[in-house]
Amino acid sequence: MKREGDGGTPLGRFPVRQVLYRADRMARPRTRLAVCAIRDLDGWCDDPADRNYNRLVRLPSRRSAEGLKRADRLYDLVLVLGYNDRPRVRGKGSAIFVHLARPGLTPTDGCIALKPHDLLMLLAELRARSTIVVTR
Repeated sequence: MKREGDGGTPLGRFPVRQVLYRADRMARPRTRLAVCAIRDLDGWCDDPADRNYNRLVRLPSRRSAEGLKRADRLYDLVLVLGYNDRPRVRGKGSAIFVHLARPGLTPTDGCIALKPHDLLMLLAELRARSTIVVTR
């Protein structure tokens, strides 16, 4: 069972929620999904004790939150998946995204990582009611 911080990718069928992107690094992606530019103080709460657990938050946060405007390029383009968000279960895991891969396609901390071209192609095909299926 998926737990916060275990580094595993949850298995299942997850709705797509929205696309986040770095407007200072790339053009708005072509997609039929809701798109939002990442702002300087955007973060994602990963603290199960916080009322904003597994939600977009403004930094700095009193609790643990990952900054979305990263120095590396991993979050230049992010597809937010509907994992543990409706309803949210504290400690079940947060910030499960499809984002850009590191060079060499090294593992993530539980997300799904794709090459830029592949993620852009996926976004162009997705619709508001699309789902992503994760299997082993």
